[in-house]
Amino acid sequence: MINRGDLSNEQWERLKSLLPSEKPRTGKPNHDHRRVVNGILWILRTGAPWRDLPERYGKWQSVATRFYRWQKAGIWNQILAHLQAMPAAGYAYASLEGRLDWEVHYVDGTVIRAHQHAAGGILGR
Repeated sequence: MINRGDLSNEQWERLKSLLPSEKPRTGKPNHDHRRVVNGILWILRTGAPWRDLPERYGKWQSVATRFYRWQKAGIWNQILAHLQAMPAAGYAYASLEGRLDWEVHYVDGTVIRAHQHAAGGILGR
């Protein structure tokens, strides 16, 4: 069952080949990558602490460990580079080769919070 916010089958098909093998050369096999990635996406989407990860994604310690291990190994950077190089048919700012112009498109992860006294004030008093 796919939960709201989880990767669709199409998204998973594009992503799974970019991830390390689920069966390492030594040791026991990893937990299902799709479930773990969906757990990571849940954390990123909600901003919740790792300990609040729903059980359907596995043990929070396992999901967090995988996230940080892949971060250290550069897996996330490789995935981003691959996704940025994918064809972008249908976008107005795509280049002639069908790639997005990353000088125009980018993801801004900043958050600007207003001061607590700025909320709920009446203008023009």
